[in-house]
Amino acid sequence: MFSEGNDLWESSRIIIPEHKEAYLKLMKDRQRGGKPELDDQEIQLIEQKLIESYNTCQPITLVVFSPFDDEELTCVITSINTARREVKLFRGEDDYSWIKLEDIISASI
Repeated sequence: MFSEGNDLWESSRIIIPEHKEAYLKLMKDRQRGGKPELDDQEIQLIEQKLIESYNTCQPITLVVFSPFDDEELTCVITSINTARREVKLFRGEDDYSWIKLEDIISASI
């Protein structure tokens, strides 16, 4: 009835789209990167550059952590909320966003 070599099951291997999507999502999740740990000196340097951009209205380039691909933003700091530990970025006409300080990996002017 059933063959020893599992020929019956070999011919019925079909992957339905839902299983394929779930498998691809699992593989992508496994490639996720962890957030790098910054020491106190690096955090202070980032904060100094943020304040400098805010005080001088000078553009700053930030690298913001993302689990898959870190995002590089060039912007001007328009507001600093120390209570929420966030900065408001201006990237162009009507393009504002708030970024948490803990998500910023590096800053350069």
